[in-house]
Amino acid sequence: MRHRKKTINKLGRTTAQREALLAHLVCNLIIVGRIKTTLAKAKAARQMAEKMVTLGKKNTLASRRLAISRLRRKDVVKDLFDNVAPTFTDRAGGYTRIMKLGQRVSDSSEMALLEWVNHVPKAPKVKKDAKAEEPVAPAAPAEKKPRAKKKKAEEPAEKA
Repeated sequence: MRHRKKTINKLGRTTAQREALLAHLVCNLIIVGRIKTTLAKAKAARQMAEKMVTLGKKNTLASRRLAISRLRRKDVVKDLFDNVAPTFTDRAGGYTRIMKLGQRVSDSSEMALLEWVNHVPKAPKVKKDAKAEEPVAPAAPAEKKPRAKKKKAEEPAEKA
């Protein structure tokens, strides 16, 4: 019987490659708050991200060391323990959200956004036109200056 034997998506990679990929995806999720990836990678990264937040909520030396061994970046683990995990102290689970985006144009892979449930996206920057802000008076017609006549090239001396 195969009761309670959870299978994971291997993503067509070896174990070391898969662990590195998931660690990189979770690190980017911690830093940025939202990542765009394929649906299969998002589902695999969600599992690891939720475990890292649970470790961050414990906030012990052992949990910090375990997170460093999995994510491989001390600065990201510090950000996880100091900024991300404390925002989820009152939440029992379900720290991430996956939103399906449709298929990618090049290879028709199902794309998805993986983000924290409390993530608030920043508004896009609006470019301000300097011309639109300040009304410009119409320019006066420029005076035309007479052109200087070009001198014809002097004829070369006649050959003897």
